[in-house]
Amino acid sequence: MTPTLSPPLRSRAPEARDSADPADRPLTVLLVHNLYQQRGGEDGVFEREGALLEEHGHRVLRYTLHNDDVEGMSRAGLAARTVWSRTAYDFVRQTVEAEGVDVVHVHNTLPLASPSVFHGAHAGGAATVHTLHNYRLVCPGNLLLRDGAICHDCVGKAFAAPAIRHKCYRGSASATAAVAVTTALHRAFGTWDRAVDRYVALSAFARDLFVEGGLPAGRIAVKHNAPEAVPVAGPGGDHALFAGRLARGKGIPVLLDAWAGDPSLPRLQIAGDGELADLVRQAAARDDRIEWLGWLGADEMLWTVASAAVLVAPSTWYEGWPLVAVEAMGVGTPVVGTDHGAFPEMIVDGETGRLVPRGDAAALAAAVRDLTADPARLAEVREQTVRRFGERFSRDVNYRQLRAIYADAVAQHAAA
Repeated sequence: MTPTLSPPLRSRAPEARDSADPADRPLTVLLVHNLYQQRGGEDGVFEREGALLEEHGHRVLRYTLHNDDVEGMSRAGLAARTVWSRTAYDFVRQTVEAEGVDVVHVHNTLPLASPSVFHGAHAGGAATVHTLHNYRLVCPGNLLLRDGAICHDCVGKAFAAPAIRHKCYRGSASATAAVAVTTALHRAFGTWDRAVDRYVALSAFARDLFVEGGLPAGRIAVKHNAPEAVPVAGPGGDHALFAGRLARGKGIPVLLDAWAGDPSLPRLQIAGDGELADLVRQAAARDDRIEWLGWLGADEMLWTVASAAVLVAPSTWYEGWPLVAVEAMGVGTPVVGTDHGAFPEMIVDGETGRLVPRGDAAALAAAVRDLTADPARLAEVREQTVRRFGERFSRDVNYRQLRAIYADAVAQHAAA
């Protein structure tokens, strides 16, 4: 079980940290991430933000672990490492000292990195930043969803006992308990209050939930995920598109019900794969308006999104900051999304897309009809969508936000 540091460790004087104003000078940043067994959005953001920093002249080191390495570990050993990894603590501290790291930016600690990495960073002399990609610190199941319904039972509780009772993490009471105990112990130990200089919430909605859950409000900044590249407005089309994992929480049943209940809707392409693939395959066999494209590569997916009239995102769970939706906006494709979670911060209803009630197939169908019925109006919506993306969600805007967060973290750590 060997952690990975990229580029390799090499000597550098720690004094370089104090050579200039942290708001202006290039920084040395150590990104920390526990990779998932199945690649997901968090893995992509970890790579994307590292590249964005390098584009702007910063020196980026990457410390990665992988969930595949849990194979062969005992349950007790894994639980202990989830709470505190001496290996990760030592590795981060030594790297910070040897490399003159200014900021340690942590994306995911579960299970092998553990929150010990924050303490290792401070012990070495670096500021710490933690991106809250999901709701794990207030919900061991991380989705605030149970049995298909939104659930806030553990938000604000010192110990997430309801989650253990309902086996919310991996369907296992013991695995859920390990996550709940880790969060509670580090709350008691002061990790969340003192060892993290700045948190990054992906939306104002998420920030409010984390404040309700007990994180220090003054340390939580809102920064959306950065898009992959500088987009170019696409040609559009006359059909709707769903792009993403074929999971129940993504609203696949709602999507299919909308098309089944309204024969006037345009063609629907579905790009993605997942546990509800058979449901999508059956729907496509019954309705010749529906085409299942399967999983697409990044370039092909972006072109597919750019060639659609609208992107449909009827998620029934809270999305963190759905990159496919913001990238759709970058190429001019308006989004029909659920009126909860992050979508109201992304979509201006009626101007850059539409917001619809959670789980309402009829409202979803009506919104798609509204956007696609008038080509001239759709063209205006596409122009407004690109404009809003440039003003609020572009890579340049995202970098400036991230750089300001790092400067605040360095100042916080220096003051403490």
